[in-house]
Amino acid sequence: MQPQMHYATWAEVDLGAIAGNVRHFRETTQRAVMAVVKANAYGHGAVPVARAALEAGASWLAVARAGEALELRESGLAAPVLILGYTPPARWTELIRAGVSLTVWSEAQIAELAAAGRQAGEPAHLHLKVDTGMSRLGTSPEQAPSLAEKIRKSEGTLFEGIFTHFARADEADPAPTDAQSTRFRKVVEALEQAGMRPPWVHASNSAGALRRPEAWYDLVRVGIAMYGLAPSRACPLPGTIRPALAWKSSLAMVKTLPPGRGISYGHVYTTRSEERIGTIPAGYADGFRRIEGNVVLVRGRRAPVIGRVTMDQIMVQLDGVPEAQVGDVVVLIGRQQEECISAEEVAERWGTINYEVTSGLAARVPRLYVGP
Repeated sequence: MQPQMHYATWAEVDLGAIAGNVRHFRETTQRAVMAVVKANAYGHGAVPVARAALEAGASWLAVARAGEALELRESGLAAPVLILGYTPPARWTELIRAGVSLTVWSEAQIAELAAAGRQAGEPAHLHLKVDTGMSRLGTSPEQAPSLAEKIRKSEGTLFEGIFTHFARADEADPAPTDAQSTRFRKVVEALEQAGMRPPWVHASNSAGALRRPEAWYDLVRVGIAMYGLAPSRACPLPGTIRPALAWKSSLAMVKTLPPGRGISYGHVYTTRSEERIGTIPAGYADGFRRIEGNVVLVRGRRAPVIGRVTMDQIMVQLDGVPEAQVGDVVVLIGRQQEECISAEEVAERWGTINYEVTSGLAARVPRLYVGP
């Protein structure tokens, strides 16, 4: 049965594309892959994407929140999971018992996590975050060796990894990332000389995995590129990587309106002649931005969105698609016949980035999975 018979609007996620993209990074880097599935896998669905990534050879999963990590565990996924950001102390014992690795950057965190590990009856697996230039979370490169030593010597903690995050690896200018990479390499070298190098050293995000072989270390953290989305215009993807998500809806009504008829709230669009207007059950509550200039695909052709986007519906002008009729599938993101509207195109129209486009897809939009 066709999806439009069940859903007003839906997203189709190609798990075969996810798997193929993971394999690409495994083969090109010859390193372990950490599949970043935070924010509901950038809107694609955390658990199905995580399973597909692991089956394709990913070794690790990464999230941003305690609840995201526990969702993976509750779904039966036993692979190593790292929380990349801040974790409230009240969740530490629960996460340690669930075998979730945690990020730290201060002496106080290490001491408290050591106590939590002792209480849990098993060590807290810790990754030390080093701030080499992102200026977000992380200890300074100068303090990193002493904190690493504290983790190693504390009863109740295990020094599992050390990492940094590149702020500008997706830009054309390599200099800022060169500087970050050099700072982190010096930290790693200091740990090696002291006999304290942990099992997992990692620095590369998607852009780094694409462009920075010197920063691949033991694993690469693949986020946006795993979904077939480019880190930036200056950092395009190779042709072997495919986008995984398509966002679709259908024509709920098609009507012919006379000249001078206002469309949607505020009547910011008024018909200039007799026009065919279609109504589509998707709106800003689904993640479709309330701006001018939107377009969708109907029967493989572009149709302009007219009038204001409403919470649950949008209207399109169908004079360019005279054969369009009720029930036709409408593509908001994705390919239809020879035409395509990419997440990157939508992001440019909305004045944002592709990360926000897919991550902003609302929970009420069902994700339907195909493949691999």
